[in-house]
Amino acid sequence: MTDTMIGVDLAKTVFQIHAASLTGELLFRKKVRRPQFLQFMASQPPALVVMEACGSAHYWARELMNVGHEVKLIAPQYVRPFVKRQKNDAADAEAIVIAARQPEMRFVVPKSEEQQARAVLFRCRDRLVHQRTELVNALRATLYEFGLIVPKGIAHLKRMEEFIEDESVSLPTIVRKECRDLLEQIDEHSARIMEKTRAMAGLSEESGVAQRLETMPGVGPLTALAVEAFAPSMESFRSGRDFAAWLGLVPRQFSSGGKERLGRVSKAGQADIRRLLIIGAMTRVNWASRKPPLPGTWLARMLARKPRMLVAIALANKMARTIWAMLTKQENYRDPVPSAAA
Repeated sequence: MTDTMIGVDLAKTVFQIHAASLTGELLFRKKVRRPQFLQFMASQPPALVVMEACGSAHYWARELMNVGHEVKLIAPQYVRPFVKRQKNDAADAEAIVIAARQPEMRFVVPKSEEQQARAVLFRCRDRLVHQRTELVNALRATLYEFGLIVPKGIAHLKRMEEFIEDESVSLPTIVRKECRDLLEQIDEHSARIMEKTRAMAGLSEESGVAQRLETMPGVGPLTALAVEAFAPSMESFRSGRDFAAWLGLVPRQFSSGGKERLGRVSKAGQADIRRLLIIGAMTRVNWASRKPPLPGTWLARMLARKPRMLVAIALANKMARTIWAMLTKQENYRDPVPSAAA
């Protein structure tokens, strides 16, 4: 095991390096410009290199591991409390080393190039969906200005198109032209979203992990790909409860004096996977209103005594724990056995 820890404060041009022994003794401080950084680090004996998990951190983690260093990443919010007085690059690099020496510190697992590529595809599709929603809202607002009321949602796009093409509807020529332009942009975004969705479905079909995850009700190709792209190895979590907490699917605690007080879901974790799990859970809850689950199952008992949205959040938490179990045990989803008491 190496006895040297090197903290690196990443930047666009100049990197600040702070090297210390594991006991905290300063070895050296140095500023290195970006083109010389990798060459300088390759000349150093193998060490534990610690960086904040920010832009380009995963790229540099892979590069530094290739030259023989062990690399760990820390979430920036865990480094901030260790910055002494004035904030500057040197203080940040030192704070990274101090934070990494804490025995209870949690680290971010560096992503592979494939994981980052899948994350880029996922985020590109997500951005297109947001842009299309913005365009649909702009079109609906424009029609509303001229007394035409259309409910929210892209499902009502056809109705808006009928208003625009109906010559008996009183719309100025300029407004009608701009509305048609908005419709063309929406169609273009829809086509690109479908293209991204097909690409993601193709990646999902090629992945054994994604195929395993899709055996669970409420988990589709997008959710499976999001777990692959954004979640670290499940072995880095001690239990399914830890994975659910990492996603932000556990209640916030306000406990004190031995009294346990729990609040709303923390939302302090990975937002993409959490959102998709909640959507999948809500789909299962809505389907249960048309096709009731088997008596005695967890879902049936929860729906009998709790509001639907609360059940959906609890189900998303349960799905997260099940995902952890499926991936750590390398097993497909199995339907739960109904309670004997029921």
